[in-house]
Parts: sequence; C-alpha cells; structure tokens
Amino acid sequence: MKVPPEDDEDARLMERVTAGDKAAFATLFDRHQGAVVRFAWRFVGSQGRAEELAQEIFLKLYRSARSYRPSAKFKTFLFRVATNHCLNEVRRGDYKVIQPSKAEPSDTTEAVGQRPDDALEGKQLEAAVGKALQGMSERERAAFSMCRFEGMAYREIASALDASEAAVKSLIHRATLQVLRQVEALKAGLSATGSQA
Repeated sequence: MKVPPEDDEDARLMERVTAGDKAAFATLFDRHQGAVVRFAWRFVGSQGRAEELAQEIFLKLYRSARSYRPSAKFKTFLFRVATNHCLNEVRRGDYKVIQPSKAEPSDTTEAVGQRPDDALEGKQLEAAVGKALQGMSERERAAFSMCRFEGMAYREIASALDASEAAVKSLIHRATLQVLRQVEALKAGLSATGSQA
C-alpha cells in the first residue's frame, strides 16, 4: 500500500533528503533517534551500543536515501531498517541480549516526589519485562517492541518485518504471554514476601 507523502510529514522530509537536504535529515534524526536507541537497547541491553547502532541505522538510511520510495509510512520504513540492523547485530552473538537488571534508557526523568516503594515496584516491573524480553525470539521482541513501546499498528509492523499481519499478531500474542508470566511471577513473589513480613 503506497502512502502518499502529503499524508506523512516524515516521508516528505525523507524525499527532501533524497534531493540532498541535510537539514531535513537532521530533523528526522532529532525526531526518531530516541525511539531507535530505545528499540536497539531492547536487543543489546547496552546504552552505549544502542546509541552506536542508532548512529549506524541513520547512516545507512542517509546513504540509501536516493533509493527511498514512500511505499509505507516513513516510521515503518525506518523500523524495517532498524529491525534488520539489530537482528544482524544480535546474530553475531558478541554479547548477551537484554540485561534485565539495567534500567531502560528513557527520554523522561523520574517523577519528583515519587514514593520509594512505588519506585521500587516500578524497577521490579521493568526487570520483569526485561526478563520477558530476554526470553523472546528476536522477531517476537521486535514485533512486541514496535507495538507496545512505539505504538505501531499491526499493518506497519508486518511491513517492517516483511511478514503477514496474522504472523505479527501471533508474534505479539506469544510475546505478551511471556510478559504476563513474568509479571505474574513478580506479583506472586511480592505477595509471598508481603505475607512473610
């Protein structure tokens, strides 16, 4: 399905990049760099390496700009490039994927005045989700991340993964079940700890 550039501001910017507009590329980078870093982090578990991967992804995007055709939303195209790059990185096997004990990089700072027990519970929940991500296949992790963290539609994820929507639904369903199992285990552990107190 071809997405008209006039319906996608980022696609219009990318078309300007194909004509050599470096300012348009800088705008795209500024808009999407944080999301790409977070996405890469879910594969490599290292903030520094995730930032390097994001740089590589944007460099690849810039170098292949002249061949860009808006056949999907720009974000879908970007995440197709990011997914392929991250999957290739993980397949090299240079490091263990996802370190659940490390907090995910974030654009936001923690809420001021947050109660310590709420902060602890949030960290435990992050660790449970991290553990679930670690147990997922690479494609489940990619689909789940695009859906749950980036808000992409199944159709867009299917395009990014070069898969059918039914396959994407299945990937996300299996990934969601893993997250639910980890959260239930966390809750069971917390209630057992609470009952001992």
